[in-house]
Amino acid sequence: MSETQKAAGRPSSPPAAVNSVDRFFKISERGSTFGREIRGGFATFFTMAYILVLNPIILGSAKDKFGHQLDAVQLTTATALVAAVMTVIMGIGGNLPLALAAGLGLNAVVAFQIAPLMSWDDAMGLIVLEGLLICVLVVTGLREAVMHAIPQPLKQAISVGIGLFIAFIGFVDAGFVSRIPDVAGTTVPVQLGATGTLGGWPILVFCLGVLLTIGLLARKVKGAILISIVTMTLLAIVINSVADIKSWGLTTPAWPDKLVDTPDFGLIGHFSLFGAFGETTVITVVLLVFTLILSDFFDTMGTVVGISAEAKLLDDDGKVPNLGRVLLIDGAAAVAGGAASSSSATSYIESAAGVGEGSRTGFSNLVTGAMFALALFMTPLLTIVPLQAAAPALVAVGFLMMTQVKSIDWDRYEIAIPAFLTIAVMPFTYSITNGIGAGFLAFVVIKTVLGKARDVHWLMWGASALFVVYFAIDPIEQVLGVK
Repeated sequence: MSETQKAAGRPSSPPAAVNSVDRFFKISERGSTFGREIRGGFATFFTMAYILVLNPIILGSAKDKFGHQLDAVQLTTATALVAAVMTVIMGIGGNLPLALAAGLGLNAVVAFQIAPLMSWDDAMGLIVLEGLLICVLVVTGLREAVMHAIPQPLKQAISVGIGLFIAFIGFVDAGFVSRIPDVAGTTVPVQLGATGTLGGWPILVFCLGVLLTIGLLARKVKGAILISIVTMTLLAIVINSVADIKSWGLTTPAWPDKLVDTPDFGLIGHFSLFGAFGETTVITVVLLVFTLILSDFFDTMGTVVGISAEAKLLDDDGKVPNLGRVLLIDGAAAVAGGAASSSSATSYIESAAGVGEGSRTGFSNLVTGAMFALALFMTPLLTIVPLQAAAPALVAVGFLMMTQVKSIDWDRYEIAIPAFLTIAVMPFTYSITNGIGAGFLAFVVIKTVLGKARDVHWLMWGASALFVVYFAIDPIEQVLGVK
């Protein structure tokens, strides 16, 4: 066994593949099993199935420039279809346990910033255009080069920051943490529960789910996360049937009246690639596309690095396997989301739930994708999992990703400070992109102050310059007369 293999804890030769599927996905080679991949696929689906409910709510609640609204049933179908197809393509083409679906945050930009300036077809055309431009960046090698230019400690900080971010998402989605209403004299932004205290059966389900999940993880029980999700969903159904609770949030854990529903593909293909240029100024269109690209670009970068690191798939140089294909598929997902009118689709950090369950390959994506495909016809059944039952998985995975913090050299301020800002800004601003931007800018500034500017890769300089524009987009728009 080589010294490198010893240091990485890798065997000198991987286990023999069981069959051709195992060989194709490298399941045994990556230390996984079919059982782990299947459990991981289910866990990922249940932690992100909320998008089937939330995306139609966000997009369906907005009106375009002409007062038109998108149909909620058609949006549900489009969301499930894109998630199913692109997740499977990522599994086969990228061989990473990385599911894709309509991106939260991006859909809000489309609904409340872009659509009011133009028609829905024009707005979705901008999403397609954004995805095509991202694909161009991938084909030219620029997107992959940027990821390779990031110092390894910053990549580790991105993973840790994402861990805290998704744990915070779990707490917020479950109602364990909530924003304090704007009241005079109130300075604390968040609080425990809805009123400063924990109350109600849904919160109890979440708390019991967290305790069950961490207990099972501590005992190293196989399928810990999935067991917790299923158990808490069944408990929530029982509680809701007895108490008829109205405060579950987006998804009520009640047995549906019907198990099968007919999908409506009416929105597929309704987009206008260059229609936006006829509805608003060229400067406005350029700035909107720039904002979409930058957010999608670095959100995906953080997610891919974080998931790969947690799955222990990064090589000795900190590089992601099949990175070029992974990024190209992610760009194609944005195109598919726009073409289907479900907004830009992107890689989901909730895939970490599947990784926590044991997923290490794209085979788990086949399971997740199949569940989204079933959701086209069985949405009533597959969306009964309340956030309070799924959110404990995000908290547990947040802990697992947090453990990478030990690999950062905290005695070297030139990397420790950027790492800290990356980790802190992500959950505090509820954005992966913001955290990466803060870390990049701090890294470049500190290196320059220390007289080590030459040590900074030119792509880090370029990315940092883009982040300056990103963070200053509001005054830039005002100067250009866009606002």
